[in-house]
Amino acid sequence: MWPSSFVLFHTVATLALIARVLLRPRMEPSVRLAWIMVIEAVPMAGMIAYLLFGEVRMNQAEVQRMADARDRLTGLRQPSPHVLTDPPAHASQVIAANFAVGGMNAVGGNRIRLLEESDAAIERMVDAINAAQDHVHLLFYIWLPDESGTKVADAIMRAAHRGVACRLIVDALGSRALVRSHLWSQMQEAGAECVTAFPWGLPFISILFRRLDLRNHRKVVVVDNRLAITGSRNCADMAFAIKPRFAPWIDILVSVEGPAVRQLQAVFLADWMSYTGRDLGDMLVPVGAAGAPGMVAQVVATGPDLRAGTMSDCLSGMLHAARESVTITTPYYVPDNALDAAIRAAARRGVKVTMILPARNDSLVVGSTSQGFYYGLLSAGVRLMLFQPGLPHSKIMTVDGHMAMIGSSNLDRRSFELNYEINMAVFDGDLVADLDRRQESYIARSREITLQEVREWSFLRRLRNNLLALASPLL
Repeated sequence: MWPSSFVLFHTVATLALIARVLLRPRMEPSVRLAWIMVIEAVPMAGMIAYLLFGEVRMNQAEVQRMADARDRLTGLRQPSPHVLTDPPAHASQVIAANFAVGGMNAVGGNRIRLLEESDAAIERMVDAINAAQDHVHLLFYIWLPDESGTKVADAIMRAAHRGVACRLIVDALGSRALVRSHLWSQMQEAGAECVTAFPWGLPFISILFRRLDLRNHRKVVVVDNRLAITGSRNCADMAFAIKPRFAPWIDILVSVEGPAVRQLQAVFLADWMSYTGRDLGDMLVPVGAAGAPGMVAQVVATGPDLRAGTMSDCLSGMLHAARESVTITTPYYVPDNALDAAIRAAARRGVKVTMILPARNDSLVVGSTSQGFYYGLLSAGVRLMLFQPGLPHSKIMTVDGHMAMIGSSNLDRRSFELNYEINMAVFDGDLVADLDRRQESYIARSREITLQEVREWSFLRRLRNNLLALASPLL
């Protein structure tokens, strides 16, 4: 009796869950198929895995707060004289795609400078905080209480003591070492307002309302509505104490002056208002041009509650616009179908496509999954360079010497669908040339992997990589 009842229950539950998978909106066919296979192939465990990780489930109260904050800030953004009304033909469709996803226009009049690859980039951040007169806003996924993290924390405390309003947001999981350290309480005691994004609370209760693996992966610093810093680097040493055997971690940061600072400020304020419920909309003031005509930039912020599109749409748009060359640096390559197809299509039509990936990934699963895509990329004519001395954590795409995308988003499904990310598109030949030179320095520290080498991998390695690549819609 009991065995037959269990079989009946399991069958009904399986069919009901498969129906749910088929009826979920905004889910790629490949993702639906992968989850149906898991539910069918792994009894009970597959159903539990889907319920925990198969859907982007969010607390509706949180979603409403985020929407209200964005609406409030959008209402404050008046038409700006710096909005690019007549973009060049090569950039118009890319700018339109970025606007469709992130809702912000391309603006001119910016001064953007590529910061050093070394820990000296943190010194530039400290210098900016030391010069602050009104406010400092910082948002980081990972902030470690190491040498670099301590320098920034000390600068925050000095600023707070002299009356500067300091507001900090860190991801609760990524920055847990800081939150548990004395620096966190010391910054609060100094007068800084410190907030954690997506705290776990009581996991067994929280999981009923939202996924526990949603993360704020953004990296933003805004000082006095005058200067901003953004890119891929967390607030930590290149030695990266939590994963030292993969060091040095190679990142990119840029300093920004001009109207794009206002866009970065808007992203910070939206997060702050969402997490705290406190309205700081009046801080979203116009920011004048830092140069004439200056550089054109466009901030693109994405997250799982914003379903108009993903960073994959923006990057795919740039790839479709490419005519001569594309260079991509990313630590994690677990793409959706559209992005992988766009990269291969660009190479097949004669665009010189170079990708820089880590020779040794800090995640064995992600690294092996990435290798499952190598054969298709190499067969299409993509040049693959494996960075040797450390982990290339930069996220860069340059196209044809005149446009680029930089920021926090990896080329993986987690960044596209689960993380809150911030990227910036730039349309300026001089800055793109600097980014290309930085990527050339990565290539000089890399070795090229060939199609023949991939063909000679062992049977077990190819089986592992291809199985994980097949499961990439679930990662």
